[in-house]
Amino acid sequence: MMNLNLLKLQIVELLEKHHKITTVADLLGLKQPTVTFHMKNLEREFGVKLFDARMGRIILTDAGYALLHYASKINALASEAQRVVNDFDTLKQGTLSIGASYVPATYILPAILDSFTKSFPGIRVTLSVKTAPSIMQMLHAHQIDIGVLSTDPFHKSPLKAQALCKDELVLICSPSHPFADAAEWTPELIAASSFVLHGKASNTRSITDQWLDRQGIRPFSSLELDSLEAIKQAVMLGEHISFVSRMAVQSEAAGGLLRMWPIPDLPVERQVYVMTNKDRYLSVTSSRFIELLEQWRQSSQEPILGGQD
Repeated sequence: MMNLNLLKLQIVELLEKHHKITTVADLLGLKQPTVTFHMKNLEREFGVKLFDARMGRIILTDAGYALLHYASKINALASEAQRVVNDFDTLKQGTLSIGASYVPATYILPAILDSFTKSFPGIRVTLSVKTAPSIMQMLHAHQIDIGVLSTDPFHKSPLKAQALCKDELVLICSPSHPFADAAEWTPELIAASSFVLHGKASNTRSITDQWLDRQGIRPFSSLELDSLEAIKQAVMLGEHISFVSRMAVQSEAAGGLLRMWPIPDLPVERQVYVMTNKDRYLSVTSSRFIELLEQWRQSSQEPILGGQD
């Protein structure tokens, strides 16, 4: 019978990340020969070569990568099981891992995180800021407890989503832009302007590309920037326009640094959602944080369309 214990699976995952037996041994508190012993045992039990040594680095074979796919999932579930047992029914200690896309991470979560950590100082909170698709993938892989992200309506089981607020996209330009004083921004004016695009992985970029395709517009002299702050700075220079979240530019618009306009014929109504994985145990810690998000939603007085599974 195969003895596929968690330690062996941790070794596989760490070798793919670090490629050094000595590093893996240090991380696991083992001696190097012990790690080598488990590697050889794995290959003997599966009857196939899993590891290659190249130029002093350990590289997974194709079979090794196939095993890694399941090892990562099993390790994540084992870590979750330990966390749930340790954190059960207490808010005095524990962990909370949150993933958020840029807009909610920057303009919604800071005050909520501040309130949560002051109320529960024994809880260690981590926040990963990534694109909305990346956060969804992290939820699927059980790498985070809660996701807070801006996206258009979706149905992606086993993810459960509750809308927090609208995240309206607007067109922004500098007050010095040649069309800044137009009565309205038409597709023709947009087509005649230099566009700053978000990175390809972002939800905003996806919506922007869909809108441009429907209008038959191919933007010229376009910049592609992954940083929302960089996009705002580029637009402030005067030549460019972009589609961004209203939340992200409210202060600049109020200060006269940018102007906001409705985007004509934009059918997608994007919202900020709080998401969880229905297959992941919802701890007391996670439930309490979601309650704070709900309190924020009620106090923000934003219209909500409801949840989705």
